[in-house]
Amino acid sequence: MRATVEDGHAYEAAGNHCQTAIATCTKPTIAAISGPCFGGGVGVALSCDFRVADQSAYFAIPAARLSNVYGIVETRALFDAVGLAAAKEVLFTGRRYNSREALQSGLATHAADGTALQAATNLANSMSSSAPLTIKGAKVVLDAIAKNETAQRKDAIEQVMDEAMASADYREGVAAFAAKRDPKFVGK
Repeated sequence: MRATVEDGHAYEAAGNHCQTAIATCTKPTIAAISGPCFGGGVGVALSCDFRVADQSAYFAIPAARLSNVYGIVETRALFDAVGLAAAKEVLFTGRRYNSREALQSGLATHAADGTALQAATNLANSMSSSAPLTIKGAKVVLDAIAKNETAQRKDAIEQVMDEAMASADYREGVAAFAAKRDPKFVGK
C-alpha cells in the first residue's frame, strides 16, 4: 500500500479521514479490542472515545521497525492518550503492550473481564439512557479543552450548549427529575 511516496500520502490521507470521522462523531465511539491491535489499528482505536481490551489484546505501533513516520493525526491521538514520554516509547521501540500495560498507559481505557465485545456493549448500554445532546456537547467542550482551543471554539461550544438548553430533551429531563422518573430522551 505504501510502495511509493505517493502511495504513502494516499494511505495517510485515507487513514486521517477515517480517524477524523471517528474522533468527531457526535455519538460515543467504543473500540472493542481482542487479539492484536497493530499500527493503523491502534490509530483507529485511539480515535474512539473508549477502548475496551480483553485479556488477549496486545498493542504495538511497529513504525520504528519499518522505518515509517506516523503523521500528525495518528501521533496526536497517541500523545493525547498516553502523554509525551509514553508516546515516545511506543514510537521509538515498536514494542508490544499486553492488555494490562495498555490499560496502565492509556492505550486502552477499560479492561474486559470476559470478551471485549461484550464489555464494550455493556459500556454502550450504560450510556444509552443518557441525553444525546449532552454527550454531543460534552464531546465538543472536552475536545476544545484537551486541545487548548476553547477560545477558538467558543461559538461551537455556545451552540451546543444553546441547542441542549432549547431542546425538548432538556424539558423532558427537568420534568423527569421533578417527577422522580427516568427521562425518555430522543435527541431533539
